Amino acid sequence: MLKPLGDRVVLEAQEEEEQTVGGIVLASNAQEKPQTAKVVAVGKGTLLESGKEIAPDVKIGDTVLFDKYAGTDVKDGDKSYLVVHGKDIIAIVE
Repeated sequence: MLKPLGDRVVLEAQEEEEQTVGGIVLASNAQEKPQTAKVVAVGKGTLLESGKEIAPDVKIGDTVLFDKYAGTDVKDGDKSYLVVHGKDIIAIVE
């Protein structure tokens, strides 16, 4: 498993099958990148110049909404993950 550093967060995109009005299922590579994901790992947080550490706003298991083009795609075994900075997470979905 990946262990993020600093304010980075590892996300696992939630598969969303998209269908057109005519009932055609779009291939995953033809769809837009999903913007919601489940948090699977969290770094320690942001380190300020004063040396103070600010804890991340999210925790493992949260479902989050993130910026559309944020992060780096990473493969670990047969799973794909997205590593983003904490600032790229817009909201926690409840």
